[in-house]
Amino acid sequence: MSVGLEWTLLCAALVIFMTPGLAFFYGGLVKQKSVVSMMMLSFGSIAIVTILYVLYGGVGITSQGNSGGSKFFGNPFEDFGMSNLVSTAGTGTDAALFAGHAFLVAFCIITVALVSGAVADRARFWPWMLFAALFATFVVFPTFKWIWAFDEEGTFYGWLANDVWGLGIGALDWAGGTVIHQSAGAAALALALVLGRRKVGFSKEESVAHNVPLVLIGAAILWFGWFGFNTGVQGGDAGQTSLIFFNTLLAPAAALLGWIVVETFKDGKATAVGAASGIVTGLVAITPACAFVTPVWALVLGLISGAICAFAVDLKFKLGFDDTLDVVGIHLVAGFIGCLYVGIFGSETLTGGSLVFGGEGKLFLAQLFSSITVIAFSFTVSFIFATAIEKTIGFRAKEEDEVAGIDLVLHGGGYALD
Repeated sequence: MSVGLEWTLLCAALVIFMTPGLAFFYGGLVKQKSVVSMMMLSFGSIAIVTILYVLYGGVGITSQGNSGGSKFFGNPFEDFGMSNLVSTAGTGTDAALFAGHAFLVAFCIITVALVSGAVADRARFWPWMLFAALFATFVVFPTFKWIWAFDEEGTFYGWLANDVWGLGIGALDWAGGTVIHQSAGAAALALALVLGRRKVGFSKEESVAHNVPLVLIGAAILWFGWFGFNTGVQGGDAGQTSLIFFNTLLAPAAALLGWIVVETFKDGKATAVGAASGIVTGLVAITPACAFVTPVWALVLGLISGAICAFAVDLKFKLGFDDTLDVVGIHLVAGFIGCLYVGIFGSETLTGGSLVFGGEGKLFLAQLFSSITVIAFSFTVSFIFATAIEKTIGFRAKEEDEVAGIDLVLHGGGYALD
């Protein structure tokens, strides 16, 4: 096994560990009587997405390692169950591809798990599992193909990676600011609209984390895992990997500061939940840009994203949609900021050039149009699936169960209540 494969597999393990970290982060934020339900949505995502990825999502739909299907959707029967890949995984390029799948499936898992934060305190488990399967199949796997599909020679051929709506230039999304965070944020908005507001808890005064230490533990795990999230894409290039690693430290630190400064001016105090939210915001924002900006510009990105998202999370109260754990205000908004930032402040070495360091506008337009494309696609498909589930088997818990506590009703127990 080469050093590159070892690094890829290590990073894959770090990214897989991020989803339990997300479960801690989300679990600490919700009410005490629904923390187990919240965490089960993340662990359920690990199970369903892993199985579907192996069966048809990895080689088939995302077309990693082949060029089957159309530019929009791969062929799910290309290598069902990865049987062909497994039989030749001990040699050459196929070994690298197999390690790549181990890394990529971790990305698919957390993309789905992120969405669950929008429907905390009121979503039923098995309808969520059905939605997770549909969302992974028809949104996550295809959009990963649009950006990250590559052939046996390692050439990326995804249509958004090469030519965004006839611009003649591809979008840059290093580790998923568009196809992970904006996609998850758009789906979260769709689910929040379909399921409606919580019966109890939809106000700024009532949105209080039940376990702040659990939130901080989750944020710490996410930050730790994110070093694998961003650097695993380019483990063989030591110089670029080091820059990515460093930027993954800088942006969240700056975003933490940006968030709590705004929070202090808005609410009169800097909170631990605000600090944790700032960390996650900076991580999301740097994800698409980590390989394309210098450390100073990573700091600026962190400050900007932290400050903007500290305001953005309050929009749900003004606009009336109940995105329980701010998936829209953090992941969609920060992911959008990070992707556009590449087109504005990206290095002068980038193809097409950024607005500031190249005087060119094509890359900025590619970043903008690719983001809008994924947001619109994810929202539309998710809204259709969520509506169908709600109108058939029911997505939302009964009102009396929601008020009593869905941990006890759906999972047989949870934290002991006073």
